[in-house]
Amino acid sequence: MRLFFSNLKKYKGYLKYAPVSILKTEVANTYLNWLWWFLEPLLFMLTYTFVASLIFNQSLPYFPLFVFIGLNTWNYFDRCVKRGVVMMRHYRGIVTKTYVPKYIFVIVQMALEGIKIAISYLLLIPMMFIWKVPLTWHILESIPLFLVLLILSFAGCSLMLHFGVFISDLEKTVSVVMRLIFYMSGVFYSISRNKTLSKNHPFAKTLLLKVNPISCIMDGLRRCILYGRSPDWLWIGIWAAVGLVFCGLGIHLIHKYEAGYAKIS
Repeated sequence: MRLFFSNLKKYKGYLKYAPVSILKTEVANTYLNWLWWFLEPLLFMLTYTFVASLIFNQSLPYFPLFVFIGLNTWNYFDRCVKRGVVMMRHYRGIVTKTYVPKYIFVIVQMALEGIKIAISYLLLIPMMFIWKVPLTWHILESIPLFLVLLILSFAGCSLMLHFGVFISDLEKTVSVVMRLIFYMSGVFYSISRNKTLSKNHPFAKTLLLKVNPISCIMDGLRRCILYGRSPDWLWIGIWAAVGLVFCGLGIHLIHKYEAGYAKIS
């Protein structure tokens, strides 16, 4: 870990400028430019709210914001993990010419997605006023929840970076698995308030809400931002500890095998 933090300091210049450079490249040939990062989460929120409200009969207080928080939380984790699988192929031109610790690319990707989610979350402020969401001190509890999301995203992305080099079919497998987790995470429905699960499948409810770290974080963010309640800190703490263990494993695997990544990928 000492080498990890030493490399962060050494490559801080690259970490500072690479995400901004990539973002500028992404919007260079678009008409809406930066505006798209506001429109995309808003349009998806409206779509899922429409589908969930009319077809699945979901009716919760501040439901559009409920969906908005779920989508942004999921998108950050999903994009980091999926990007990790193909990361060495994407940066092949760099890694074959010069040495850069491969987890630096993970942090760049996380920073890139972090800027996007921060921009989209700016929409949440006026929406809370429009829907008259009471402001409570519990909103401050969202800060450690975002930190746990970062830990889990780094763990997932770094592990996918390593195994994506050696397993050619991993990209398709991860895509299918992440889609399954998406529907199991309560992005556009409430797991905790589902009466059918509570009555007939209490174990499945616990599995979906607690054992799934992303749904656990989503539920915590919705509690503290929308409903003035504290998250389940026991499970949040468990997943923070698990995430740190897998972060260490990902860093260890990258340090041990990164010399051969360029040859295989």
